[in-house]
Amino acid sequence: MNRKADLCTLDLTGATWRKSSHSNGGNGCVEITELPGPEIAVRDSKDHGRGHFRLPSESWSAFCSFLAGE
Repeated sequence: MNRKADLCTLDLTGATWRKSSHSNGGNGCVEITELPGPEIAVRDSKDHGRGHFRLPSESWSAFCSFLAGE
């Protein structure tokens, strides 16, 4: 198994993506969807065709806390 390739190849057709309520419509955002595991997938909100990457939910939470200055 190639873990690096696995981060980007999950078929997420039909996934429910969401972006922050703080988004301003400038299309400079990312969208996330929750996955089993617990993991999330992240993608560019303006270019869905570029794919996504997956990471543990706790890593995403730590990243968001860092950005919020917590």
